[in-house]
Amino acid sequence: MRILHLITRAELGGAQTHVIDLLAAIREYCDITVGTGERGFLTEELDSLGISYEIVPHLVQPMSPFEDVRALGEIVALIGRTLPDVVHAHTSKAGILGRLAARCAGVPAVFTAHTWCFSEGTSLKWKMIGVPMEKLAGRCSAAIINVSEANRKLALSRRVAPREKLLTVHNGIPDVLARATPGRGDVPVIAMLARFAEQKNQALLVRAIAGIPEPLRVLFVGDGPTRSHVEALARSLHVDGRCVFAGQRLDVPAILAGAHVFALSTNWEGFPVSILEAMRAGLPVIASDVGGVRESVIDGQTGFVVPPGDEGELRHRVRQLIESPALRCVMGAAGRRRFEQNFTVRAMADKVLRVYEAVGARAPQPEYAIAARR
Repeated sequence: MRILHLITRAELGGAQTHVIDLLAAIREYCDITVGTGERGFLTEELDSLGISYEIVPHLVQPMSPFEDVRALGEIVALIGRTLPDVVHAHTSKAGILGRLAARCAGVPAVFTAHTWCFSEGTSLKWKMIGVPMEKLAGRCSAAIINVSEANRKLALSRRVAPREKLLTVHNGIPDVLARATPGRGDVPVIAMLARFAEQKNQALLVRAIAGIPEPLRVLFVGDGPTRSHVEALARSLHVDGRCVFAGQRLDVPAILAGAHVFALSTNWEGFPVSILEAMRAGLPVIASDVGGVRESVIDGQTGFVVPPGDEGELRHRVRQLIESPALRCVMGAAGRRRFEQNFTVRAMADKVLRVYEAVGARAPQPEYAIAARR
């Protein structure tokens, strides 16, 4: 099958990493082209995989009616050049424009909702604009893939699309050789991998460890607008000597292999890939009870799920794990087994391929594609 993937940004991010992992797993089964609005991490990875891509110049993130209309025309033209059997769009802007363009071209469209524009934490303005736009795009969708059951239920509650179009395919990631040994006896290291933004709330973890007398270190991986604030908070609470701010890193497997515990003190999420990376490494996970977190972390078995913003409960669970190497081992091993059973990239890719087959079989071929292939 010929598949055209569309995504707005090419920066290093969860959606872009998801696309790379998915394409690497399905490229032997599909003829793939990617359309994106810029060059960056995504296009560099596509070059390394030998997957073709085209830049859609006016596919930009800020809302701009003039730019968006031009981007719509560019995507329609891209569909005409690549003649896909299915258009698969990712992220809100590319998701809306890509599905509208596919409808114009008579090609079935699939959309992966990594997180909805009306999820908790998005602006009121974007919710007011985004909800009707998603409903319109939903009418142009052959299938909508949600990365968590929580996302699917949220879409149902907003009546974005009919129930039969809304599917759940959990994120999956490639396996690696690097493994943690969470039960080892050195000073426990708590790793948190997340962009520094209000959503991720690294400040909560800093405040939580300020009340823990036992030796520990927290390794923050990532960068962003709130980093300087979190660093200042650590200094004011006199825990800056226990916090390491490593910045943006690409050696995630090695970082997690050196940790004892993974924490994600986030305020809202869809289905965090960082949790799957921690489970893959064999780490126990402490994460906020938001979005689809409970679909990955089994509370009391593979780690602990805590109420978002609850400093006291987060502190309690951190202490529980740093004081018990045996518990870390048991939970880390259980998380590793759960990863192997549910969250491999192969399992995700097989489900997505079945979606392509189903929507492609249902859709009549557009006349221009029939003529071009004769």
